[in-house]
Amino acid sequence: METDCTRDEVPANSALPPLAAGTRLLHIGPHKTGTTSIQGALFAAKEAMAAHGVDFPATSRHPMSAALAVCARPGMLGDSKPTERHWETLVEQVAATGRRTCVISSEFFADAPDDETVERIVQELGGDRVHVLVTLRPLVRIMPSQWQQYVQNGLRVGYEGWLRHMLKKAPYEKPTPSFWRRHRHDRLVERWMRVVGADRVTVVVVDDRDRGGLMRTFEALLGLPGNLLQEVPDTANRSLTLAETEMLRNLNKEFRGNELPEELYSQLIRYGAVMHMKSACAPGPDDVKIRTPQWAAEAAAEIGAEMALRIGAMGVRVLGDPGILSAVPKPPTRTDAEPRMAPEVAAQALYGALAAAAAAPVRNTAPVQARTVHQTSSKELVKVLGHRCLKRLRRR
Repeated sequence: METDCTRDEVPANSALPPLAAGTRLLHIGPHKTGTTSIQGALFAAKEAMAAHGVDFPATSRHPMSAALAVCARPGMLGDSKPTERHWETLVEQVAATGRRTCVISSEFFADAPDDETVERIVQELGGDRVHVLVTLRPLVRIMPSQWQQYVQNGLRVGYEGWLRHMLKKAPYEKPTPSFWRRHRHDRLVERWMRVVGADRVTVVVVDDRDRGGLMRTFEALLGLPGNLLQEVPDTANRSLTLAETEMLRNLNKEFRGNELPEELYSQLIRYGAVMHMKSACAPGPDDVKIRTPQWAAEAAAEIGAEMALRIGAMGVRVLGDPGILSAVPKPPTRTDAEPRMAPEVAAQALYGALAAAAAAPVRNTAPVQARTVHQTSSKELVKVLGHRCLKRLRRR
């Protein structure tokens, strides 16, 4: 499907004039649009960028807690809740850059719930010095990545069921209400444009065929030398295979069904089993990937065409080809085999959970009433064992 765009297309990696010196470039994502790659590259080149007059004020690759706090969003399942102090610290770090150019990147800024929150973010990060950068990819590429990310945060719904909820079941808010706030991209751009104006918003359509294109665009906008930003390998950020995601989704069902403490999920599953499995096991050529059914791909492309048309009429600068957002991928020529998890992958996941249990404490949780085994149902027994595990971790 093609779209007619009323604005001239500008190749995303073409020579672009840099933003004015002293600009505070605010990259708001959204999720699954190359954010992790660009954040890793910016953080790795922090000292080199400073020599060219560009600061990366955050002290970590991704100031996620600050963005979550200002957007009044909770942390990941089982993590500690971000506080206002996280946001205040980032504001102080940005202010300390003075009149120099700086860049801030977090996809969680896309979760800003209303115009008032957007206004606050912009004003406290520099007011009229802030230039908003939005990176976009086709929905059909975002959806499988976003689904498996939701599963890593406790989602129990299968991929096709989740797609039906997002694409066919109005009001399209359950079970993941954040999805369309992030990925109805025309409305996202419009929210931020209402606050900063069209001349201070740049939209970059990411072309997955050009792996270095996004890096080159950031370099041009920031006035940095070419090839200063380089992708940093990050195995912990790889997507899960279908078998790995299904294993985790079924584990989520057991976890929720037995009402185990959320801190166990954070400590033992997300930062234990899943993190170790992703780091230790690279997907092989025979591993089955998450495939989007054709009906959903076509529906996503129609929404992408509508979004591209609306963004093109807003007057914001668009870099890259908006037609990418409405392209329908060709259906696969072969049927994938049944997804199966290799025993060594399952072993690495189990080891990761055990290593996390042995290595780190977990915060306090509500006490559990003591009972004998004979007085406790199997479901309640699992809950008791979970809380005892927490107590042992805290003693460490």
